[in-house]
Amino acid sequence: MPTWTTRALGAILLLCALAIGEARAAWPDRSITIIVIFAPGGSNDLLGRLIAAELAPVLGQNVVVENRPGANGNIGLSAGARAAPDGYTLIVASGVVFINPSVGKVAYDPIKDFAPIAYLGDSPNVLLTRPATGIVSLPDLIAKAKADPGKLTFATPGLGSVSQLAVELIKVRTGVDLTHVPYSGAAPAAQAAIAGTTDIASVNISGLIGHTQSGTLKALVQTGKDRWPDLPDVPTMEEAGIPNAVVDTSQVLLAPAGTPQDIIDRLAKETRAILQKGDVREKMLKASFAVKYEGPDQLRARTAREVPMWRELVEKAGIGEK
Repeated sequence: MPTWTTRALGAILLLCALAIGEARAAWPDRSITIIVIFAPGGSNDLLGRLIAAELAPVLGQNVVVENRPGANGNIGLSAGARAAPDGYTLIVASGVVFINPSVGKVAYDPIKDFAPIAYLGDSPNVLLTRPATGIVSLPDLIAKAKADPGKLTFATPGLGSVSQLAVELIKVRTGVDLTHVPYSGAAPAAQAAIAGTTDIASVNISGLIGHTQSGTLKALVQTGKDRWPDLPDVPTMEEAGIPNAVVDTSQVLLAPAGTPQDIIDRLAKETRAILQKGDVREKMLKASFAVKYEGPDQLRARTAREVPMWRELVEKAGIGEK
């Protein structure tokens, strides 16, 4: 028969288990912070704020957005990776989380340091030029670049950005030589093309439809799988002659690694419901972002697939740290 010490130990363990269960069931019992890795104004920020506003009533707690921009997203990602894995810190990140470790040294591992919650969707990048360049299409750009290697310049939101990699993929596939000029964001990169500081700009489609509709900039090609609704006359990369070259800017919802699975599951469920709302999808489409939900398992598989894919492109393009 069990001794009184054995029975007492069993009772203590049972009480501990019950206490842990009650504490877990109480989540959340205070405010939640969503780290947004870029400055206010872009699709990353808008998506973070939409999710925060929609999560707050269903979780019964305030959900606060904290913008942590800098170093092409690395500052916010590092802060998220170091946060306590208790469900009170989340991260809305773009696809740079898959790319940055291949470009330079970072303080996080995209596979080991984050728990995937949801893939939120994506938006294409666009190659733009001012009409005065006389460049009328992607094949025309390639022909001019081959005729005068290294002369044509392209602006992007920064070194290692998805927008740069879209052009690097063109360079790798076609053998052309274009000179990269990195800027601090999409807006200054687009302005460089408008002002003639560079010949073209490669930027995310978000916020740039007005420039193409007014004729200030001409869109040569867009990098999504399908033509974008607001740019029906602009071909995809495949239609322009470069197959298997989809280079979208994606957005994901993450938590620090070690966050309890029941919290991850709850957040994934609520996020899916949010992204199914018609008004949310409409707001994001107006911001040039297509909602495409994937759950934790799918996002984990996507991460495992994309990290080496981007590493290979970065190495071929020769843009990583030596």
